[in-house]
Amino acid sequence: MTEILTPRLILRRWHDDDLIPLSEINGDAEVMRWIGDGSVRDLDETAEDLERMEEEWDEEGFGLFAVELLGSGELIGVVGLSVPEYLPEVMPAVEITWRLGRQYWGQGYASEAAHATLEFALQDRGLDRVVAINRAGNDESENVIRKLGMVAERDTTHPAYGHLLQVHGIDLTEYEA
Repeated sequence: MTEILTPRLILRRWHDDDLIPLSEINGDAEVMRWIGDGSVRDLDETAEDLERMEEEWDEEGFGLFAVELLGSGELIGVVGLSVPEYLPEVMPAVEITWRLGRQYWGQGYASEAAHATLEFALQDRGLDRVVAINRAGNDESENVIRKLGMVAERDTTHPAYGHLLQVHGIDLTEYEA
């Protein structure tokens, strides 16, 4: 089982008891407003998401981690790697992404988890390059992307939803652990 420890977090594979807390995060309109079409997800949709996340781990050797607070064991969100098939113009690519419950924003958890995930991608999984695809206007995610050392590469439009996306990238030669 893949697990990463950071000073305050555990990044791990998914457990059955993660469904309810992840569903609560996915049910928060403020959290979801930057994701996909901005719709919240219910319990059944979250269960389908979890199933897809685990399948990606099995197929790709990477995926989205559950993010747990080291001290309390509380699930605070998602961070990890996925293949952005929804945006064919950047393919082949692996995308780093994150989503935290609102009460955990502004405390550095997203940056801490994303740094560990980027290191996992480039050093443990041997990827040469990682992208981050950010919806324009999501300044909080833009800040995390900058902290990762990723650079803006292009603007594009989401093919299904029509909103402006910003694509950032970093490759192994630019990465500093």
